[in-house]
Amino acid sequence: MAEGALVGILVGSESDRERIQPAVDELAGRGIGCELEVRSAHRTPDAVAEYGRTARERGLRVLIAGAGLAAALPGVLAAHTDLPVIGVPLRSSLSVLDGLDALLSIVQMPPGVPVACVGVDNARNAAVLAARILAA
Repeated sequence: MAEGALVGILVGSESDRERIQPAVDELAGRGIGCELEVRSAHRTPDAVAEYGRTARERGLRVLIAGAGLAAALPGVLAAHTDLPVIGVPLRSSLSVLDGLDALLSIVQMPPGVPVACVGVDNARNAAVLAARILAA
């Protein structure tokens, strides 16, 4: 974990790193420490669960999860933590709906598993929201 990190950022694939980078940059610009890791809800579900379960004890206070296509990562993460989770729907070259599929997957969480959602590919807004949550 990055020393002093308050925000944990997950993406499901290394190819998502470029689109989530604006969140890292925004948090850095505000002097808020964060960490960025690649953990997939489908390929490494146990690692995602472990990340969520241990986030609070590791000092994290808000989690951001970027995901495309079925976009399960934010919801899976939220199922394993009581910390606020912000989902960032990401466009994918494999998407037939240009990111709308990811958006709908994130906003349609079942009752009791809340996930905030920002616009498609809008990682910067996720960081701004995380900063506001931390300030509250």
